[in-house]
Amino acid sequence: MDLKFLSFIPLCIVLCGCSRAGADAAYEGLTLCEAEPEAQEYTASDIGDAREEGISDNIISNDIYVYICGQVYTPGVYGIEKGARIYQLIELAGGLRDEADINSINQAAECSDGEMIYIPAVGEDTGHEAYGTGDARININTADAGELQEINGIGSSRAQDIISYRENNGKFTSVEDIMKVPGIKQGMYDKIKDQIRV
Repeated sequence: MDLKFLSFIPLCIVLCGCSRAGADAAYEGLTLCEAEPEAQEYTASDIGDAREEGISDNIISNDIYVYICGQVYTPGVYGIEKGARIYQLIELAGGLRDEADINSINQAAECSDGEMIYIPAVGEDTGHEAYGTGDARININTADAGELQEINGIGSSRAQDIISYRENNGKFTSVEDIMKVPGIKQGMYDKIKDQIRV
């Protein structure tokens, strides 16, 4: 074997050892990356706190805004989810006062964007104001059979047809939609259009 070749072996061992030692030293200075924080989860309590602190924009999505006044503890405009019911709005407004006439309003009715819900006192004569805007027109989305019959030309059977249509197809989106109810054509619509609203 060539002696020159043998003389290189110790040199290679020394160089490789130094490289390994340098690499080990370099690794000793490294630390593991910190784990990323877990996504924040909000509980019902967190959301309630956020409502009270007025910082709910990042937690709660307000789809519609409704004004409630009258016999509630905290009247005002409230942002609520689309599809919320009047009883839920009442809860947000601090609940009903002792004087409230609970039979004057359908608490199971769905709230509409921009609607005004007025809760009257017992014995207060409000007409249709208890159902929302103070508008004398009949809301064809919320009126019961008796109220629908207050519309000129709408009898008991036609009122039931309107209610059945709502139950099967959902709320009317415009007053013109009432013509989708069997038996209500353009002629009747022209007679009642100024008496109804959605």
